[in-house]
Amino acid sequence: MMDDSRSNIPVPVKLIFLGTAAAAWAYAVRQKRRMEFAGKVVVISGASRGLGLELARGFAREKANIALLARDQERLTESAVELTNYGIRVLALPCDVSRQEQVRSSVAAIVREFGAIDVLINNAGTIQVGPSEHMDLEDYARAMAVHFWGPLYLMQEVIPQMKSQRHGRIVNIASIGGKVAVPHLLPYVASKFALVGLSQGMRTELAKDGIHVTTVSPGLMRTGSHFNAFFKGKQKMEFALFSMANASPLLSTSSAHAAKAIIEACRYGKSQLVITPQARLLRLVNSLFPSLVAETMSLVCRLLPGARHGQGDIPRRGWESQSVVAPSLLTERADRAAARNREQLQ
Repeated sequence: MMDDSRSNIPVPVKLIFLGTAAAAWAYAVRQKRRMEFAGKVVVISGASRGLGLELARGFAREKANIALLARDQERLTESAVELTNYGIRVLALPCDVSRQEQVRSSVAAIVREFGAIDVLINNAGTIQVGPSEHMDLEDYARAMAVHFWGPLYLMQEVIPQMKSQRHGRIVNIASIGGKVAVPHLLPYVASKFALVGLSQGMRTELAKDGIHVTTVSPGLMRTGSHFNAFFKGKQKMEFALFSMANASPLLSTSSAHAAKAIIEACRYGKSQLVITPQARLLRLVNSLFPSLVAETMSLVCRLLPGARHGQGDIPRRGWESQSVVAPSLLTERADRAAARNREQLQ
C-alpha cells in the first residue's frame, strides 16, 4: 500500500514549505547574479554632472574603472580629475550620444583602453518643460535622440562585446514619466516611454547571453538638473514650480540615495527599479485606476501656467529663468545639489 502521509500535511504547512523553497531559490539566483565591481569597467553617459556624476562616484568607491561620456568637455575633465582621487583608472571622452559615429568611436576607444566593458549606464538626458502648445517637432526629436536613439546606439556597440564575454550589465535610466504621462513634460515623457519599452524588450532578448538589463524609473531627484533644463511658455513660473518640486523632501530624494539604489539594482541584475515611494505609489495607482490618474493629471495641467505666445516659444535654461522665487529658500535643497553635482549657474 502506498504511503499517503503527504496528503495529511496541513495546507498552511505546505504553503510555508513552498514559500521557504521559493525564497531560497530566489536568494540563490540573486547571489549567483551578484557582481563585484572592483576592477570592472563601467561606462556612464551624461557623466559630467548630475546623476551621472553621482553614479560615477558610487562606482569609483567600489573601485571600478570608469569611462565618462558627456558633451561638456570642461566639466568632463573636472569630474575625471575628482574620480582619479579614488585610485581608479578614468577615461573621459567627449561624446554626443545622439551621434552614432561619436558613440561608435567612443566605445572603440574604451575597449582599446580597458580591454572590455562590463557595465553600461545609459544616463544622458535632456528636459523640456512647458505647455504642449510651445513644444515643436525639434523638441520631440531632441528628446528622442538623447533618450531613445542614444541608449540604442550605445547598446548596439556594447552588446556584441558583452556577448563574447558571456556577461554584462546594462542600466537604462528612464523615469516615472516613462510609465505615467506627466503634464508639461510631453517630449520628455514620450521619449522615456520609448526607452522603457526598449529597455524591457532588451532584457528579454539578452538574458540568454548572461546580460542583465535594468530599467530604472526614478521619481523626482535632487540632482541640480533644474538649472540646465529647458523651459518654454511662462519660463520663470515654470522654472519656479519645477525647482520647488525638485527641492521638496516630501516629493524628491537626494541624488546620492538614488545613485546608491541604482548601483545595488545593477549589482544584482534587477529587471526594474522605481525610485521614491511617491513614484511607486503613482505607478501602482495608475495600473489599478488609469482613468482616475488621467483625469487627475488633466486637472493638474489646468492648474499649471498657461501658454505665452511670442517669447514663450523661446527655450530658456533654468539659470536664464530666475525670479524672486527661484533660487530662494524654497529651492535651497535642489540648489545645493546643483553645486555638488556641477549643475551650477552659468
